[in-house]
Amino acid sequence: MPMNMPQEMPVYLFTGFLDAGKTTFIQDALESRDFNEGEQTLLLVCEEGEVEYDPGRFYQSGSEKVVIEQIEDETDLSTFLLNSLVKKAGASRVIIEWNGMWSLSSLYENMPIGWMIYQQVMLADATTFLMYNRNIRQLTFEQLQGAEMVAFNRCKRDEKFEDWQMEAHKICRVANRKSQIIYEFGRNDILMDDIADPLPYDMTKKLLDIQDEDFAEWYRDINEKQDEYEGKEIIIKGRAVVGDELPKGKFIFGRHVMTCCEADIQFAGLLCRYDEKKTARLSNGQWVEIRARVKNEYDPIYEEVGPVMYCSKVTKVDPCSPEVATF
Repeated sequence: MPMNMPQEMPVYLFTGFLDAGKTTFIQDALESRDFNEGEQTLLLVCEEGEVEYDPGRFYQSGSEKVVIEQIEDETDLSTFLLNSLVKKAGASRVIIEWNGMWSLSSLYENMPIGWMIYQQVMLADATTFLMYNRNIRQLTFEQLQGAEMVAFNRCKRDEKFEDWQMEAHKICRVANRKSQIIYEFGRNDILMDDIADPLPYDMTKKLLDIQDEDFAEWYRDINEKQDEYEGKEIIIKGRAVVGDELPKGKFIFGRHVMTCCEADIQFAGLLCRYDEKKTARLSNGQWVEIRARVKNEYDPIYEEVGPVMYCSKVTKVDPCSPEVATF
């Protein structure tokens, strides 16, 4: 007998810090027939701000299709609680107003089977965003990382806006290169972000000489756009990782990369193929400059298709300064 699969539960997640405009944004959405066609909805409110919901203005409000539940504390989150609230509401979808001071991992780790995030939007107050980013960078980064759209409200058209916009844009792009960014100056005065993000090297060339400060950008791009690097020749510096567990003629090349803060520093590496005898002479962790041609292929180390660096030259070099790469 086939097992019953859990029903898919669409989740619409709205993040941001206190007074970012989450409640107003969700209220407007639920007043619109485009977003609210009368589905039975569970609205989970994880933060109590100054603005309160007005269910009487929701589209099809008379049918009481939106059930609002408050979650007071991050430690209250559990799979059991979320399942219970959905059943109590008889909901076919969930909207979450997230508390910006809670780690999103608390939600992801407790989401019931079948819950799928259909859309994630981050709301941000333009007057406080940079301050939050400086003081609680990890929480800011976490929210930006998964956001399909970042909406900055309370923007001001003054002589400081362009400089502020460029700084905010860069912060968003380090976390997420694909999110849509909008700036709201008034209720019907919105600017779409159209700042170009050119790579720091010329992809029209067959030989790419990657500078030390561009390693993180290169590593992210080659993984996101593998096909564009097929056949390219690369010159780049990093560490060689060798060991008995690696097959002969193979080593891992990469650097430690800090995406958000010191707590998230990770080694970012790619598989290299090289002459077996020369590979055997490499020391684990040794700083090297490689010249290699990229070939996208399946390898058991990746367990999928990925960029493999076929090295023609590996030279010992001094460490990069700083040794940890950043965006």
